Amino acid sequence: MPSWPLRTFSVQLHLAEANEIFSLPRCQNDLTLKKLKSHLELLAGIALHFQQLQLDEEDLPDASTFKDNDTFPGGMITMYIWRQDGWGHLVAAAAKGETLKLARLGVTKDFAATMPRVELLGPEQKKEWVAHRAFMALFVASHRGRVETAKFILRHGEDLHSKTPLARTALHVAAVAGQRDHVELLLSHGPALGLDSEGRATASLAHPWGQKESERTMVCFQPRKRSPGAEPPAGAAQRPLQRASGPTS
Repeated sequence: MPSWPLRTFSVQLHLAEANEIFSLPRCQNDLTLKKLKSHLELLAGIALHFQQLQLDEEDLPDASTFKDNDTFPGGMITMYIWRQDGWGHLVAAAAKGETLKLARLGVTKDFAATMPRVELLGPEQKKEWVAHRAFMALFVASHRGRVETAKFILRHGEDLHSKTPLARTALHVAAVAGQRDHVELLLSHGPALGLDSEGRATASLAHPWGQKESERTMVCFQPRKRSPGAEPPAGAAQRPLQRASGPTS
C-alpha cells in the first residue's frame, strides 16, 4: 500500500466556549492528536486534560493522526471543554475577563457551593476542587492578558506552583503568549520558573515563539533570585515550536 507523502498545511481551531479562532500553520499529516493537544495547551491556553477535539462533530482519538481523520488544508477543528461542573462557563469567563462571573463559578476559597456534586464534598475535597478551578481560570486569563482577572484570583490565594499534567504553569502560558504585563505580575507574586514535562524552562520556552520581551523579562528577573556567586542555570535544549496566530473573535 503506498505511503502518504508528508504535507505541510494550515488548519484552524475553534474554541467553542469562548468563540475564539486560532491558526495552526505548518501542520503535517502524520501529526498525532496527542501531540497537537500538547501544542494547543500553549497556543490556545487550555490545559491538555480539558481539551475535547472534534472534526465534523466526530471526536478525534488521541492516538490518531491528521491523515487518519482526513484533516484537510484550511479545515476547522473544534475544541470543547468538559461540560461537567460548569468548566466551559469558567473557561469562557476567564478568557473574556469576566471577573464577577468567575467569582460565582468556584474560584475563591469562600465559594458557597451551589452545584449538587460539590455539596457532597468534604472540606479538604472542596478546597482542592476550588484550587483546581482557580488555577485553570488563572491559566486561561494569563494566556489572554486579563490582568485584572488574574489579580482577583491571586488576591484569593491561588498557588502559582499549580501545574497542568504537562507541568506547565500560568507563567509558562503567559510567556508564550507574549503577555509581558502578565509575566511581570506573576513574577511579582513568587515565580514558578521550573521545567515543563519536555524539559523546557519557562524563559527559554518563550524564545521559539518569538516572545523576546517575555524571555528578557524572566532572564532579568532570575539573577535577583540566585544566591551570590551562583551560576546561571543551563538552558535546556529546545526543539523548534510552531508560532501561530490567535485568538480572534
